[in-house]
Amino acid sequence: MTPAPDPLAPARRPDQRTLAGTRVVLRPLAPDDDLAALWPVSHGTPEREALWQWMGYGPFESRAAMGAWLERCAASSDPLFYAVTDRGRGQPIGMASYLRIVPEWATLEVGHLWYAPEAQRTHVNTETLFLLLAEAFERLGCRRVEWKCDDLNARSKAAARRLGFRWEGRFRHHMPVKGRLRDTAWFSMLRAEWSLLRPNFERCLAGAPGEVSLGALNAAVLAASADADAAG
Repeated sequence: MTPAPDPLAPARRPDQRTLAGTRVVLRPLAPDDDLAALWPVSHGTPEREALWQWMGYGPFESRAAMGAWLERCAASSDPLFYAVTDRGRGQPIGMASYLRIVPEWATLEVGHLWYAPEAQRTHVNTETLFLLLAEAFERLGCRRVEWKCDDLNARSKAAARRLGFRWEGRFRHHMPVKGRLRDTAWFSMLRAEWSLLRPNFERCLAGAPGEVSLGALNAAVLAASADADAAG
């Protein structure tokens, strides 16, 4: 019998390694190469530039400004950024990261998530999070992964719940963002919950987008987790 993991053991720090899925590959940023693909899918039309609405940066005033930002992202270890690459085309279609990485607490956050409009409402975000969560819980040994977003960002909050994160509360006036004070919605997932959620991701990703409701599958897991907490 495999012994249970030590609940107090620290986690490993994530490193610059590639995470490969069926539809997407998460790899370290290559700013000079990636700018050529990431600039046109995120700028030039109101629809594309709307993806920056809830971010603390962007849209960028020029291609050069975005290039300089990508250079800073590539040099950072926290946040640790990935280019989300479409496996079929071999081109980046967005970005993702780990951040607020605390190995001694075995916790980190997933964030800085954005995708080209044509990649939204597909399996891209589902598989990206599947890869990030599997890496965090199964290889790095995290016991808690967090998701935070602007409390006004209804789509991000809905995505967190669909992916199996549990809402923990609202941090009022948490931080200034783009000239206003942001209330932050706080979500988390625990290692024990991931072991129950993982098969739901696999079932969803095995079908076409919209064929299987990941949110409906995960709702039962979240309800059971909430009941267990209430029972003490």
